[in-house]
Amino acid sequence: MALHAVEDLEEAFGVTREFLTPVTPRRWLTLAVVTLFVGGGVSFPTTQFGTSTTSGDIPVGEVPSALPADLLTVAVAVVGVGLLLLAAVALIGSVMEFVLIESLRTGEVTLRRYWRRRWRQGLRLFGFRLAIGLPTLALFGGWAALLVVPVLTGRDPGFSAAAFLIGIPLLGLVSVAHALVSGFTTVFVVPLMIQSDSGVLAAWRRLWPSVRRSWKQYVAYVVVAFLLTVATGIVVSVAVGIVAVVLLVPVLVAAGVVHATVSVTSPIGLVVLVPLAVLFGVAVLTAGALAQVPVVTYLRSHALLVLGDVEESFDVLADRRPSGANP
Repeated sequence: MALHAVEDLEEAFGVTREFLTPVTPRRWLTLAVVTLFVGGGVSFPTTQFGTSTTSGDIPVGEVPSALPADLLTVAVAVVGVGLLLLAAVALIGSVMEFVLIESLRTGEVTLRRYWRRRWRQGLRLFGFRLAIGLPTLALFGGWAALLVVPVLTGRDPGFSAAAFLIGIPLLGLVSVAHALVSGFTTVFVVPLMIQSDSGVLAAWRRLWPSVRRSWKQYVAYVVVAFLLTVATGIVVSVAVGIVAVVLLVPVLVAAGVVHATVSVTSPIGLVVLVPLAVLFGVAVLTAGALAQVPVVTYLRSHALLVLGDVEESFDVLADRRPSGANP
């Protein structure tokens, strides 16, 4: 049996090359903005939890009876603002998923038009991601609390530690299941939502019979996509790291000159170095986003090609495939 995930690797290069050429600054910058908010394919995220036996000078098992009201208010405000920012980024990312697929489907990159057309479906995708993400996050939080709570309260950690260890396989299964549902929703369900102008659940109902019928093809895609995501992630990290080192040289030279003439912490030094630091951060972020453009384009094109080869009626790239390559 031919595996489409393997067969479509080369064809995805052709689709990506055609989509990204000729290279124009406006097109690439627009795609860079989109790729800032979307991922590439299916991957298995890892979650790390760390615990410590001490917190500053507070002995194990003792918790401060009260925190200063001002400090508590600031902490709550910071957490609230952080959660709002995360929610805003996640919402934008959900809409950008549709912008990306529309761009790949039509070959035309335009942010405003696709945003207006698909923002309602983006809201539905955002809601679905919350619906599957929050319970998973709560489960991980409860699992971590098995160790944290006894440490903070001074209770016997024996039972909690045993439950913590027993929960590791369960959490592993939950992580894999969440990654698969989230990944398939992103790379397969979103195109079907666009194709039928439907919601997330309706698109899943269309996809699920295909997954059951051709499960080997989808398993092969998961394996190939995971390896591609890891490999391309390493390449992009190395490339951006090299760019960051090159850009860091003039910043270090300027810092050395400032240190030798005035002082790094002086008003003049801050006036010179702070804008340079900001420019450095923006430049590295821009380089990373631009480097992600061909990677994300290739990974998503590969997923769409696999989807169209498994089920011809799901092919949203039928008009973008190289001549004679239709399934």
